Amino acid sequence: MHDLRRQALESGKTISRKAQSREASRATSRASSAQNSRPSSRNASRHASEDDEVGSQSDTWSAASLDDLADNPEVDNEEWAQELGDRIQELLDRKRSSVQGREESLSAYCRLSKFHYVEEEIRSKIQDLLGAFTRSIKYQTSVRETTLALRALELLAITAYDNTIYENVEPLLTRTIRDSTSNIVKAAAIHCLGACTYFGGAGEDGFFDQMNFFLDIVASDGHSIDAPDDAGSVTAALQEWGFLATEIEDLENESEDAVGIFIDQLDSGESSVQIAAGENIALLYEKSYTPQEDDEDVDEEEDQSDLDSSVLSVDGEDGDGPRLVKRYNAYHNTPELLRQLQSLATVSGKRINKRDKKSLHTNFASILTTVENPRRGPMYSTAIDQDTNRHYGSKYTVRIGREGVMSIDRWWKWIRLAALRRILQGGFAEHYYQGNRAVLNSLPIMMRESSQQADRLAARKAARARSSAIRWGSEEHDEI
Repeated sequence: MHDLRRQALESGKTISRKAQSREASRATSRASSAQNSRPSSRNASRHASEDDEVGSQSDTWSAASLDDLADNPEVDNEEWAQELGDRIQELLDRKRSSVQGREESLSAYCRLSKFHYVEEEIRSKIQDLLGAFTRSIKYQTSVRETTLALRALELLAITAYDNTIYENVEPLLTRTIRDSTSNIVKAAAIHCLGACTYFGGAGEDGFFDQMNFFLDIVASDGHSIDAPDDAGSVTAALQEWGFLATEIEDLENESEDAVGIFIDQLDSGESSVQIAAGENIALLYEKSYTPQEDDEDVDEEEDQSDLDSSVLSVDGEDGDGPRLVKRYNAYHNTPELLRQLQSLATVSGKRINKRDKKSLHTNFASILTTVENPRRGPMYSTAIDQDTNRHYGSKYTVRIGREGVMSIDRWWKWIRLAALRRILQGGFAEHYYQGNRAVLNSLPIMMRESSQQADRLAARKAARARSSAIRWGSEEHDEI
């Protein structure tokens, strides 16, 4: 029904030579299972960095580089509500404003609505704010004003919980992505469109429309939006496709062709593109398995295979929860994909800087593990109980402030968390604890810890940092 690859190819947009070549040879490879080599990697231009107020919208949150985002510089600002009201009034009074003044007001709005849950303060002004933000996006007087307005619109969508936002802004955002002369604005608009689709009231058809749009950008290496080989735009499209895909229950019809497009991007010269593509591949393999039904029998041969490779329950751990059962093949040539993922998990060479190499190793080791066995989620590693010879896996959790932890044992959770952190950055914990409905509805329930447990875990993390050793164990935590 929603054939992503077919729509991308029939959309009239430019398709990369690599995609054309692979599409032409697919029938042969399926029939013969021949291991065809693909073209050499593309040279993608590195996207420019943005202002601190705008945020690193194209960052990929890798396991080895998770920052502590719990520090809130606004914690002692008791006058923030008054300041927010003043800034909103400045934004609404456009006739008396200058470009620099609007930039300052938008920057302040982003700061305040990021570090405070402002739903009550903006409830009666949603439509007015939509008008102010969309005017700045439409006229594109400066790159900074436009990008800040896109950030402000993202924050409005995740805060307001208003189902009319998507229908009001989608045409403008799509036009901005296609027509803007700035690749920075294009990438920011892609992220904004993803957020407005997810939080702004788009139905299932809207989700698929935007997933097709993002897939078209990826398949054409950015040519479809006049951003050829722009890493920022392609990374943004990959990330937002994955974010929207987490909400779709059944992607069987889309999986084969989408994985093929993402495999092309594994040859990118940019680690952000490679990692985002790999995470989407892992998500699609994960989605090819669903919980066993109560009245469903599992094939004995498959069940034995599961036991040999660790049968996991739906929550990602050995336990009494429902087993995950394979429903379809996520991709027709998994062995060839595994070889490429293995290469990325162990990539070496002087042309890759140390930071990118470390990020590729960490992320693709996790992605490889999931493709090998889609029951295993991100950061999964196995060990063997010497007494029972039984396999068991690590438990990867993320700490939210000092009050609790959240289990991130499935790729859909990891990808949603990354999307929320791109939007909220250091304000994530504030929105979580203040009851932002969009945030709470997107992630699993947090598990609370005692202060003694928190202190012990903080001490362990400090010890690991001092020894510069990265170990993924059953009690490891990351912080937000």
